[in-house]
Amino acid sequence: MDQQPRLSAQTLKVLGTLMSCPSAELSGAEIGKRTKLASGTLYPILFRLEGVGWLQSRWEAGNPAVLGRPRRRFYRVTAEGEKNVQEVVRELTPAMGRLAWN
Repeated sequence: MDQQPRLSAQTLKVLGTLMSCPSAELSGAEIGKRTKLASGTLYPILFRLEGVGWLQSRWEAGNPAVLGRPRRRFYRVTAEGEKNVQEVVRELTPAMGRLAWN
């Protein structure tokens, strides 16, 4: 996909959080906790990033009744997303300096 999501400060926070643990999946709740973004801001960003192919998500296996809570949705950066994020980092670095997850 060649589409670029809008890269607001909040979107960069979400991408930075996910890029800081590239081999792991993070739940939406964990991303929210780490970024301190409200769910009304966070989930539209996750939805947009997934829509352009930068993220991939999956539902946690298990029955909510057995788990004793709602199932979690886990997110991770795709190979395409990682490539695009690295390009964004290259473009932003001269203007902003080195980004934390880089």
